Amino acid sequence: MTAARNPDSWLTARRLVAHAGVLAICLWSIYLWSLATPGLRDRNGNLKGTDFLHFYVLGSLAAGHRGADLYDMNAQDAVVTRRVPAAKGIRYLPLYPPQVSLFFTPFARLSYVRALALWWTFSVVVYGVCCFSIWRACPNLRDYRSVVLIAALAFPGFFHLIAWGQTSAVALGCFTLMWFQLRSGRNFLAGIALGCLIFKPQLGVAAAVIFISLGSWKIVAGAVVSAAAQLATAVLFYGIAPFRQWMFELTHLGSVLPWLEPRPYQTYSLRTFWSMLIAWPHIANALWFVSTIAFLGITIALWKSGPRVPLAVRYPALLMTTVLVAPHLTVYDLVILAPAFLLLADWMAGQPGQARPRSLGTLLYLVYTLPLLAPLVRWTHVQYAVIAMGATICLIYAKSREMAGVENQLHAAEVR
Repeated sequence: MTAARNPDSWLTARRLVAHAGVLAICLWSIYLWSLATPGLRDRNGNLKGTDFLHFYVLGSLAAGHRGADLYDMNAQDAVVTRRVPAAKGIRYLPLYPPQVSLFFTPFARLSYVRALALWWTFSVVVYGVCCFSIWRACPNLRDYRSVVLIAALAFPGFFHLIAWGQTSAVALGCFTLMWFQLRSGRNFLAGIALGCLIFKPQLGVAAAVIFISLGSWKIVAGAVVSAAAQLATAVLFYGIAPFRQWMFELTHLGSVLPWLEPRPYQTYSLRTFWSMLIAWPHIANALWFVSTIAFLGITIALWKSGPRVPLAVRYPALLMTTVLVAPHLTVYDLVILAPAFLLLADWMAGQPGQARPRSLGTLLYLVYTLPLLAPLVRWTHVQYAVIAMGATICLIYAKSREMAGVENQLHAAEVR
């Protein structure tokens, strides 16, 4: 097939290795150079580990059984001043559910530097295990080990996960476990994995709507049990007051969004896409609502196709819809898209040339790389990666309709 007929023909393995290799060297060498300073501040004056400070403080509060202070910024500032003096004055909005503090209790027993090193190690291991596990389940990618490895190292979502010291590797683990359970037909266990996302509830919105719409009650039941177990653990430890305070914070989230998203150009969702593009809030909110309903509808229709559309195609669409529909999603959360790249690449590699969706490879390349243009978004106010994800979902849906049409024709021919 000539390049003119196949828009993805330029995506050769050799070229992908070269692009990902250059990107990995640039990202990680600059970051390591920035970290190579004495003390806890990097060359840009930022705290090393950035958001990990908040989790370290939450763990410290849990170690002291101080549930009343989980949503008190002044009390947390005092903990920072005492335990990490170099970070004095850095404050975070306390919006995580109370059980998150329990998870970080062991880290809080260490010094900040050692706790951060341990957290980075944990995040790298989880990310590596997830990518390796998915790759092992992709038979058509077995001969592309070097491409997958280098692309995984260069993935901007992974880079930002480490640079921000965030918890999104755990979310990736939940989505990876969920995929394996769905693949094996264990829907209740898939729901258990989904419910674990209650620590980042915005990442479970799309899946909850989709599976409720499909009537997948085993998945829904598993998610409810899992989420309830997490929250109940915190209630047993702290009492009900912190849970009530967390619910209060969630219901008043709209009033603190400017502080939660000080850099909207580093967020990726339909809400921030429209709010950055449209200056009038009412119009932006209306477009956000309509586009959210549209992408949820497309993904629901895709999943209703059932066995006619492989799980390796439906699940990436769910992951991308998760990103778009999430009310709040920052660049480090894009790490949950790692399975989407692998599954779609494996599916494309297994398709005959003419059966491959035109331009899907190019769109995946754009979804992967466009977050690098975040500084440009500050001036253009257009989140290009959101457009690329939306186009990918639409292309997947169009291909699913085509596959369903071919299957119907074959069935009609057999009947005749």
